[in-house]
Amino acid sequence: MFIDSHCHINFPELAARMPEILGKMAENKVTHALCVSVDLPDFPQVLALAEQYPHIYASVGVHPDYEDTPEPSVEQLVQLADNPRIIAIGETGLDYYRLEGDLEWQRERFRTHIKASRITRKPLIIHTRSASADTIRIMQEEGAGTDQGGVAGVMHCFTESLEVARAAMAMGFYISFSGIVTFKSAKELQAVAMEVPLEQMLIETDSPYLAPMPHRGKMNEPGFVAHVGEYIAKLKGVSVEQVAQQTSDNFFKLFNVVR
Repeated sequence: MFIDSHCHINFPELAARMPEILGKMAENKVTHALCVSVDLPDFPQVLALAEQYPHIYASVGVHPDYEDTPEPSVEQLVQLADNPRIIAIGETGLDYYRLEGDLEWQRERFRTHIKASRITRKPLIIHTRSASADTIRIMQEEGAGTDQGGVAGVMHCFTESLEVARAAMAMGFYISFSGIVTFKSAKELQAVAMEVPLEQMLIETDSPYLAPMPHRGKMNEPGFVAHVGEYIAKLKGVSVEQVAQQTSDNFFKLFNVVR
């Protein structure tokens, strides 16, 4: 019924509880999940999960927060993505919130991922924080969107303005909402979610982080994505079934996954 479009169940705190994690997914009618890569040394663990479980998919990429980690090349990403269980490139993007100084290396890494996406024809998973102007600019310069022959992707764990959402959607990107949208303090983000059409929306947990209400403050997990879907339905005044169906259809369409 629901799909968690972004999680990190290879992280130790979740991997150690894998049978329980998968059981709670089934209990909450979460049929699939995308386990997202954050660096190359841990990528084999991500791929192993996707190869072991038919309803788990994987991506390949290096997170913009990871400074002291092997830098990927376009050729390396293309080679690693040459596997049917790898359905996306990323997560990639820009994050100026935690890191300071000359961040040109971050921008070059982002460009590398976009080039790999264009070659492999696999969608991008984009992370952006305190860097939306540069993120959109580089996406446009490198032809990340379907409007320039790219394959688009998803703006994951979206927390930016409606203007940024519209710029991304104009390039064919989906907007993914995490548990943050359920927080009482997230009024501005909730207003953005009201404006994003269901046809261009995904839902996610970003687990083990950002557990939605009523689990805020606890360790997040894919089964909790149901709460995100339920909140979106309430926010938009539509049925939970409609949100579940549309966001699931969007997932299969974007990532070219056969049901």
